[in-house]
Amino acid sequence: MASSSGTGTGTSGSTGPNSAGPPATPGPEHSQPDHPSSAEPDAHRPRPAPDSIPAQPDGETARTGSENHATDHHAGASGPAEVNGSSDSADPAAGALAGKERRSGQGNAPGTPLPMRRDGDRLRFVGAATRRIARGIDLDEIVMGLCRATVPTFSDTILVYLRDPLPVGDERPTGPLVLRLRRTDRLPAERDTENSFLATSAVPQPPPELSPVSAELCEVRPGGALAEVLRGVRPVFADAPAARAALPELLGESCDLEVPDGQRAILAPLRGRRRVIGAALFLRRPERIPFETDDLLVAAQLATHSALGIDKAVLYGREAYIADELQRTMLPETLPRPTGVRLASRYLPAAETARVGGDWYDAIPLPGSRVALVVGDVMGHSMTSAAIMGQLRTTAQTLAGLDLPPQEVLHHLDEQAQRLGTDRMATCLYAVYDPVSHRITIANAGHPPPVLLHLGGRAEVLKVPSGAPIGVGGVDFEAVELDAPAGATLFLYTDGLVESRLRDVWTGIEQLREKLAATAQLTGPDHPPPLEALCDEVLDMLGPGDRDDDIALLAARFDGIAPSDVAYWYLDPEDSAPGRARKLARRALSRWGLEDLTDSVELLVSEVVTNAVRYASKPVTLRLLRTDVLRCEVGDDVPQLPRLRQARATDEGGRGLYLVNRLARRWGATRLSTGKVVWFELNRT
Repeated sequence: MASSSGTGTGTSGSTGPNSAGPPATPGPEHSQPDHPSSAEPDAHRPRPAPDSIPAQPDGETARTGSENHATDHHAGASGPAEVNGSSDSADPAAGALAGKERRSGQGNAPGTPLPMRRDGDRLRFVGAATRRIARGIDLDEIVMGLCRATVPTFSDTILVYLRDPLPVGDERPTGPLVLRLRRTDRLPAERDTENSFLATSAVPQPPPELSPVSAELCEVRPGGALAEVLRGVRPVFADAPAARAALPELLGESCDLEVPDGQRAILAPLRGRRRVIGAALFLRRPERIPFETDDLLVAAQLATHSALGIDKAVLYGREAYIADELQRTMLPETLPRPTGVRLASRYLPAAETARVGGDWYDAIPLPGSRVALVVGDVMGHSMTSAAIMGQLRTTAQTLAGLDLPPQEVLHHLDEQAQRLGTDRMATCLYAVYDPVSHRITIANAGHPPPVLLHLGGRAEVLKVPSGAPIGVGGVDFEAVELDAPAGATLFLYTDGLVESRLRDVWTGIEQLREKLAATAQLTGPDHPPPLEALCDEVLDMLGPGDRDDDIALLAARFDGIAPSDVAYWYLDPEDSAPGRARKLARRALSRWGLEDLTDSVELLVSEVVTNAVRYASKPVTLRLLRTDVLRCEVGDDVPQLPRLRQARATDEGGRGLYLVNRLARRWGATRLSTGKVVWFELNRT
């Protein structure tokens, strides 16, 4: 008997082509058929087949995927596939019997597929299929991996049902058990299905997804046939009594999918770590050989690996959702629209699998139409980093509400970081922009310096003292005041934008400056580039290897407020102050052409100034700003904030803020380090 492999031994010592005995056993169906050719020096070297589809043994009745392949393997010209580099003898009888079923010895009719002949073939198929299923990281990838691994290699059609909704972890499902048809795959009708396990040269494109062929939803009746099959966990043939009664319940009464007779359908429950989470139905066409008993073990392995993968994918999806929600709530949902400045921002996580990080940005409106611009970076990319970032951002917002100088804000952030832990390190840059004075005050705590893009297209890296990171402790921070001309754009960013494994931080900063300057040249010297498009251009400078860290970007376009749109006065805290305030406001409105607002402004200014001079010991400030709205600000040296209350009918006062609340578009009060500011806004039209 001829040896079927290079190391196997036969029952007879004869190895010639005319030796007596049964024909040589064909090689494993996962091996690639040989292609003998004198033009190929490596023709006797076995070529590995793909993981998911084992190869079909050669024989006269086994068809191949191309005409050249079929003509090369004529009768008596080549034997079965080589195994481990040793070819079988070219026995003419071997080609005649290669298409026979090994156990029964009966030949297959022309056009019928060949089964798996060895348990090793099934093991190789299960190994390849489970590897394909394991590649998926989310639910859809795992289900698709199961379908693509089994069609057409194991079955012609597969239907995958999953629990709706899928339970997460140890949570107990509530309500009835409902299965939803998640995905179906099948062979097209015109597909050549003569071989159940196609040769590599005949591997077709992946089968397309099916249109729905059965009921999308199936409610499993307690105590019903389907519930009993799912409770049994093990795969069963569809011709079994329990499965025969369960299939109509699973597929629905109006199902147009015909289940073939005999052992051509397997119903396999999908059981996860805790409970059954679905079912898979494997079908073969009537012209294909039926499943064997060993195929139930194959279906069980496929179902087990798929169910465990689905369980883990659901847990991963929940964790990713929590991480996304945590990061989203830590960052501002929308940016404010303060007077005299336009804002845009971007945030990019370090990777899809690490969506949380310590980078943050913020824009906080301040009294006097000013705005605080903040960007920071907490060390690390974990949930802890995101939590620390959230606490520091909240602290910065609270300190900004006190209208502290930028260096004082960083000092208090440093103290807060030390209270959170000894290893809580972060960098931060805090800037305050005043649109009236066209100035910006910046303090830095170990953060990359900002870049200012001027209107003419010149970009410069601002010279700001770097300082020590937040969390070091015992370090003084220094603030600098710089010009912020109208039309200029300030870019605050984290080091993930300019630093990576391929470049150092200063090289990245220089590339950022050049990118901004080149982009500004496209719009000309008199027109700054659109802010949103400019942010996108900045992110385009990132290369494939530049995403080592998450990125936060905050851009501020300085429009400013023209001096002609500002009116400012000091009022002594005396009884005549409200009358003088009304007169000054009337003159300013007449100069601006806003006489229609005179009555409302005089009434509200009189009420607010009256409340201020009643308790103030220093001069009261009155400022009017004309932008898209008319804004009035009254400041005094009393830190107590006024509160809106409902005055009684017998009260002589207490109605001032009530009038402000009814007539003004918006109003508010902000505590300062030197007192407070009460402001209100009116629409200009």
